[in-house]
Amino acid sequence: MANPPMDIASRRILRMALGTSLALWFSQSAGGSMSFIMAVFTFVFLSLPLPRPSLKFAFGFVLILAVSFFGGALIVPFLEHARWAGILMFVLALFYSFYYSAKGGSAALGTLATVGLTLAAAIGSVSAEALMGIAGEVTLNAAKAMVFVWLAHALIPDPPLDPVAAGKSPPKPSLPDLHTARLKAMRSMLIVLPLAMFLLFSSSSMSYAIVMIKVATMGQQANLDSSRTMGRSLIQSTIIGGVGAIIAWQVLSIYPSLLLYTLLIALFLLLAGPKIFQGAGMGPKASTWSYGILTMIIVIAPAVMDGAGSDGASSAFYTRLFLFLVIAVYGNVAVAVFDAFWPEVMQGGKSLQPQPAPA
Repeated sequence: MANPPMDIASRRILRMALGTSLALWFSQSAGGSMSFIMAVFTFVFLSLPLPRPSLKFAFGFVLILAVSFFGGALIVPFLEHARWAGILMFVLALFYSFYYSAKGGSAALGTLATVGLTLAAAIGSVSAEALMGIAGEVTLNAAKAMVFVWLAHALIPDPPLDPVAAGKSPPKPSLPDLHTARLKAMRSMLIVLPLAMFLLFSSSSMSYAIVMIKVATMGQQANLDSSRTMGRSLIQSTIIGGVGAIIAWQVLSIYPSLLLYTLLIALFLLLAGPKIFQGAGMGPKASTWSYGILTMIIVIAPAVMDGAGSDGASSAFYTRLFLFLVIAVYGNVAVAVFDAFWPEVMQGGKSLQPQPAPA
């Protein structure tokens, strides 16, 4: 008796685990201070119900990331010689990166713009040379990530489409009104801006580059989730990522091994997969679990590169984890304060995450 074909959700879960873990293994083998970005971008694309990216899409993704980084670098001279004009330009650019997603634009592109902008301003305010180096490394690793996304799709493709369903055009998602979009963008900026401003005026901002990646993604998470669930989702995703990172870190402290590290990440992805993908769409808590896995990778990957089991790496690991938890609590409080003044965001905000398909 022939085995029944694997359903699309199971294929997506296996593809996400395979592609992300392979990208992580390759990035850790290659080395580099920001090489783990390869696994981050691979996971972001494989954790969404997207088809295999075309060459045009991959090129556009890398181009947008490069433009956001090097475009953010254009603000650096103003921050050095006309600080208040540079700050105003930074605030306006940050607001638009959130507004683009809030009004129905691609959340992935909005996140890229936010990450590139915040890192460019924070690192460039200390060293323009360091900024160019990191921008080049991140852009190169983004291009490599698209290779692993394509490879994962080639190894585990989606099942053939039903001819009847293929002929039907999917309904277009409803877009929020512009007033609600502006308020949601303001709310996201309220979370990111104080922390970004701290780094702009800090001489040690380069050491907080990884923290800024988490802050930027947290701002986009606040942008996409409704007010009722956003605060809870921030805390839950940070706890999920933190607990997963601690378990993996303790295991690796006993037996440091790149193979074991890769298998641990793959295991966590397989466990979280059913929460992310359900049926032909995504689960109701897909956003929380996706950001949880993203937090886990951002916390543990740089620490593993420092050397699992070493005292310095352990200290940096738990310090980074504590900062992430503090940031999540701050984001929760900031949103509660904002919604107290503008309750229409809470009433009208709807999640832009894909909803689970009906049974």
